[in-house]
Amino acid sequence: MTNFIVKSHVIGKTYEKPHFFVLNKGLNSGKPQNEPFTNSFVIIFQNKADKEDIFWIAASLWKSKFWMPYLRGSVIPFLALHEFKKEFFPKVTRLLQEYEQHQKNVKALQLLHQQETHYTKNLKLINELRNTILLKYRTK
Repeated sequence: MTNFIVKSHVIGKTYEKPHFFVLNKGLNSGKPQNEPFTNSFVIIFQNKADKEDIFWIAASLWKSKFWMPYLRGSVIPFLALHEFKKEFFPKVTRLLQEYEQHQKNVKALQLLHQQETHYTKNLKLINELRNTILLKYRTK
């Protein structure tokens, strides 16, 4: 079993060991990222391999809107640290029990992420080209 520590991130603090951040405020609560959010939890690991495995689990939980039922607050919803820990630890343990399947899923998710990035870049280029062509009509 992978050992990791989850705690609230303090703005300005740096972490020596491999880590990532999980947003804890707003409708995107649960979103993992390598850069710190203002309102976030930090998950600290002993090695990079564990960080990568858990990062993809966290990303999958966020994308599947797993954290929505656990949000509190009426104006700005937030995810409480104790709720996050209570649900995240068992979920990670369960998903890592089938490690080979998890590795296949991570590879598929990484490939899909690369494709999504590629298509996003292409759409941006298409829009720029369209705007350039339309701009010629405006200037004539």
